[in-house]
Amino acid sequence: MKKRKETELDFEIDELTNSITNALTGEVFETKIIRLVNKDSHQIKKANWVFDWHKELKDHAKGIYKLTTEHNPFVIHGLICLSDENDHVFMHLIENAKFNKGANKFYKGVAANMVAFGCKLSFEKGYDGVVAFVAKSHLVEHYKLTLGAKQVSTNRMFIDTKEAIVLIQLYFKDFKP
Repeated sequence: MKKRKETELDFEIDELTNSITNALTGEVFETKIIRLVNKDSHQIKKANWVFDWHKELKDHAKGIYKLTTEHNPFVIHGLICLSDENDHVFMHLIENAKFNKGANKFYKGVAANMVAFGCKLSFEKGYDGVVAFVAKSHLVEHYKLTLGAKQVSTNRMFIDTKEAIVLIQLYFKDFKP
């Protein structure tokens, strides 16, 4: 079996919210995370993303999910690429939309919302919420502090059951692990 190249992730957890929050007004917007399928690929404009999400969409072993708001499902706030590894969920890529990055971002809580979704998916598959990923070295401590992630090796990390439950309870209140 060919070993997949793992991308080092460099997403920022700006804030743990209970949905996504407008950075200026504090207004909270309910979100939806749904699987992106090939027919929806036109929603991903290459200029708005660092990663080549069209390439990821072609890899059928991975699932690409988009985060939108309940009231505007056509604006993608973030994308996440996950795969089922038979005992955990692996997070290959995660990215906030361009307008949700940096000091002038429009919304907070986007990345954490998507990570919580990965944990929820892990529970749904019977993996106790465990999500693994490879972090850029300079962000290892950040993920330990913000997500409660644990370090397996130099930059390979995972979110365990207890921490997964905390995230899920913030973003998916109706879900019972």
